[in-house]
Amino acid sequence: MSPTPKQARQHRRKAVPTDRTKNVTSWRVEASWDHRPDAPVVIRTSDRKRARRKVTELADKGAYVIFQEHEGWDRWRTVREVDGAALLAERATEQAAREQAEQGARRRRLAAEAARDARALMSPPAIVRPENRQRARHITGAQR
Repeated sequence: MSPTPKQARQHRRKAVPTDRTKNVTSWRVEASWDHRPDAPVVIRTSDRKRARRKVTELADKGAYVIFQEHEGWDRWRTVREVDGAALLAERATEQAAREQAEQGARRRRLAAEAARDARALMSPPAIVRPENRQRARHITGAQR
């Protein structure tokens, strides 16, 4: 008995019920600096995570960054705007304030240590009599 045409076929194509249209989702990152406004950076990608990484990278370099999503037919919707120069300035002031606080705490700690040491040096030496001396709780084998 010969196999039917359906049985003779080795590979059966599965029906995929997904949408087969091309993915048009696209992201654009535009960055510009105040000191060189004529040379902006424009990055277009379909990878959202890569685009978000680029936004943070460029903002860390002090750029004004605009993060946009493609809406089709060359229309872009602004998702987020980041002023990198302002963020850098804010971080610098926070860092300076933190360093000042650390220096103040260090000065106070050193002053307290100096006062403690001065009190210890001004007091007369304690006389330790043999009867007030602490005895060892145990004796090691070498000292028996």
